[in-house]
Amino acid sequence: MNRTLVIGDIHGGFKALQQIFERAEVTPNDKLIFLGDYVDGWSESSRIIQFLIDLSQKQECIFIKGNHDAWCEDWLALGQNPDMWLFNGGKSTVESYAEYEQEELDNHLEFFQRMKSYHVDDQNRLFIHAGYASMHGPEKEVYSSNYRWDRTLWETAVAMDKKLERNSELYPKRLLLFREIFIGHTPTLDIGSKIPTNKANVWNMDTGAAFTGSLSIMDIDTREFWQSDPLPSLYPDEKGRNQ
Repeated sequence: MNRTLVIGDIHGGFKALQQIFERAEVTPNDKLIFLGDYVDGWSESSRIIQFLIDLSQKQECIFIKGNHDAWCEDWLALGQNPDMWLFNGGKSTVESYAEYEQEELDNHLEFFQRMKSYHVDDQNRLFIHAGYASMHGPEKEVYSSNYRWDRTLWETAVAMDKKLERNSELYPKRLLLFREIFIGHTPTLDIGSKIPTNKANVWNMDTGAAFTGSLSIMDIDTREFWQSDPLPSLYPDEKGRNQ
């Protein structure tokens, strides 16, 4: 059976990406939806981008753009490397590109430019890196940066009364727009969870791979998921985004 698999924030951890592909037994028949933040953290950011470019030529892939990807895109396109980016994992990304020729850099820039802000499937499931603020949904978003930066959607889902039914007038209107919403961006570690976490109709797939957590991949239909080893154990001589 063809599966649709969703993958959380990778943050330069290529070894973790290899592990979850092996553990989930990913085949070319699987559709893969990546939720963004491929770069910044561990040392193999550029290698991940090349791997994903090659992968997309073998099977169906959807690549959502994260805030870290937007920073990297600006650097590749314009040479911009703000301190905020370098401090938040960008330094390792710049270093990972040290040996690249201009043609390779251009290919990677095109890959970042082709990434989607969000994706809605035929079952009205939304895939987005962070969230959206508009009550009318992401297509009506005034500030497109919210796709990559918003945390209020996840905070709303986490804070909700668990007894609240979907037909209640108090149920957040933003969440009613979609059958389910899959996000990354805010590590589940922040609420003490090491695994993909469901609150209301929102699934958070960022299980802290940039920090002390693992990388996760999940079958969106069966909810079965697989995880890598914690990233610090895969890169014992590195800090990732741990300060």
